[in-house]
Amino acid sequence: MSTTPPPPATAPPAQRAEQDAAFGWFRDLGPHGRRAFAGAFGGYALDSYDYFTLPLSMVALSAHFGLDSGRTGLFTTVTLVVSAVGGALAGVVADRVGRVRALVITVLTYAVFTVACGFAPDYETLLVFRALQGLGFGGEWAVGAVLVAEYAAARHRGRTLGAVQSSWAVGWALAAVAYTLVFSLAGDGLAWRVMFWTGALPALLVLWLRRSVHDAPVALAAREQDPRRGSFTAIFRPGWDGAPGLLRTTLLACLLSTGVQGGYYTLATWVPTYLKSERGLSVVGTGGYLALLISGAFLGYLTGGHLTDRLGRRATIWLFALLSAVCVSAYAHIPPGADTLLLVLGFPLGFCMSAIFSGFGSYLSELYPTAVRGTGQGFTYNTGRAVGAVFPTLVGFLADGWGVGGALVFGAVGYGLAALALLGLPETRGKELT
Repeated sequence: MSTTPPPPATAPPAQRAEQDAAFGWFRDLGPHGRRAFAGAFGGYALDSYDYFTLPLSMVALSAHFGLDSGRTGLFTTVTLVVSAVGGALAGVVADRVGRVRALVITVLTYAVFTVACGFAPDYETLLVFRALQGLGFGGEWAVGAVLVAEYAAARHRGRTLGAVQSSWAVGWALAAVAYTLVFSLAGDGLAWRVMFWTGALPALLVLWLRRSVHDAPVALAAREQDPRRGSFTAIFRPGWDGAPGLLRTTLLACLLSTGVQGGYYTLATWVPTYLKSERGLSVVGTGGYLALLISGAFLGYLTGGHLTDRLGRRATIWLFALLSAVCVSAYAHIPPGADTLLLVLGFPLGFCMSAIFSGFGSYLSELYPTAVRGTGQGFTYNTGRAVGAVFPTLVGFLADGWGVGGALVFGAVGYGLAALALLGLPETRGKELT
């Protein structure tokens, strides 16, 4: 629930101008909301860092364990499938015991099991540890997004959650820098383990979260007074006798999330391998190309957040679903030797495939009432991750016959599913959280 409602239409022009300024959304959060924002931003950045330790190490892992593309792609699929369980459970925990407590649990979980991956002696053990890492990975975003959404003013919620979402690009960039340094200084057989060991960093964030961040007071009171809090039954209850239910919303939100994340994780998982194995780039060269892709992603998150407040949630997602599908197809069909074009197209690809996510935190939060907001957002977002996880594995198997570049086009199918789901979901821009 927003603790800082939008100013009335009669507010003085100077006051409205200040609140609409570039960082007006941040000032409006208040001191407690700004700490919640910092906690969610840091948690999601480190979540991203720990996630990308795998895609960036895939070539070395494949060589170390003697894996084909299909078995390599299974790492990502298992992570994302288990993340659905972790996300759903974290959402329930957030509704029952609080957003911050749930955030602490998720951050510790993904940190511990990312480090454990670095000690894996064989493929099967690594697969298990990566799956368990998915429990924390799945829950962190949904819990952090709900925490910040309940502090944010309705008029600024899109850009506020878009800014939180941009931390994914920050974590991705940190992982790319670590990859460039570690793989340049150490042999591949050790470097991939070191990458996972650096995943211990999020544990430091937990100490600060426990001391400094608290749930939004108004949302806390509303949640505790509602007997439905943390109920899976509530988000699957159909409407009857004129009373609205949440079943239709939940199913369509799952489809929306599946489409967007299926397309995204196809690219996030396989682009590093595509650049290194099919385009022949060195470690430093791959890092340079990824830098432009990640720069586009960061600006895409911020831009998408502003557009979702101006154009609406649905129109923004529709726009970037179309543009992402076009960019994926163009990127995968760049002719051999045209590496400059590959570099140039990396920026719009990163921009579009990330901007589409900017409205998710606000949109999913606004689709559910306070008592089941964590449950609804956690379940739908992470079910999308789990079903969308099939995409990277399919690309892995298709890559053996089509090549990684040709198989990447399959990710465009996901964006079509997202556009289809939006036909049945309402617009929620400007909605107060109750």
